[in-house]
Amino acid sequence: MGVNFQPSALPPRAQTPEIAARLQEATEKMAEVVPPITRQVTKENREIVTSSVDIHLEEVEDCLIYDRHGASVRFKKLYQDRKSVIIFVRSFLCYSCKEYVEDLSKIPKEALEGADIRLVVIGQSAHQHIEPFCSLTGYPYEMYVDPERCIYQKLGMKREEKFTDSAPPSPHVKSGIFMGQMKSIWRAVTSPVFDFQGDLHQQGGAIIAGPGSQVHFSHFDTNRLDHMPINWLLQLAGVQQTVDFSDKPKIIHV
Repeated sequence: MGVNFQPSALPPRAQTPEIAARLQEATEKMAEVVPPITRQVTKENREIVTSSVDIHLEEVEDCLIYDRHGASVRFKKLYQDRKSVIIFVRSFLCYSCKEYVEDLSKIPKEALEGADIRLVVIGQSAHQHIEPFCSLTGYPYEMYVDPERCIYQKLGMKREEKFTDSAPPSPHVKSGIFMGQMKSIWRAVTSPVFDFQGDLHQQGGAIIAGPGSQVHFSHFDTNRLDHMPINWLLQLAGVQQTVDFSDKPKIIHV
């Protein structure tokens, strides 16, 4: 898919050869990961499942993940002692992942503490990208990276996208694909470290696990818009509170 980029389209402060080259590379790279619609998915295909699933955490429990300081932690530390909701995002650059994590940041701390639930986000970039992504999204909970994609691969998360034009829209993604891609590209080229923060073809998912190695629920995304609705995850994990993720102004009756 060819992209004809004109540097003159940039703001004057960004019209430098380095930024123009970065933007051209990023535009072409991200254009490669938007495939045509290949499968139809309807709302009925997505059902809340409460039984244990066929995932064996013993295969990934010793995989190393890294915190924002680069310190390593074994994956099993996240769920050994209590139930954890663990979200795997496809990329910190992905606009839909950013908007999903922005909504995760709205979960009240007391709601998680009341249900004794641990909330964790895992990405696949270098650890240096954790701090900027947390600052960008306002996410206050635990975040790690799996730069070798050890857990992604061993759990069988998808490395391709299957889009649909009939599935209900994600309640957490506000941007359209075109504007979302443009935002992702701009963040890539203006980042202090110019990289694509992981494999752009890799998809994410969510699991609820623990205490111990029991997996209560899993969902592997089929595309960048296929995130599990957050309130569903919280309900399945035992959180009683429902979170309002709408951006509509609240009307207070007095």
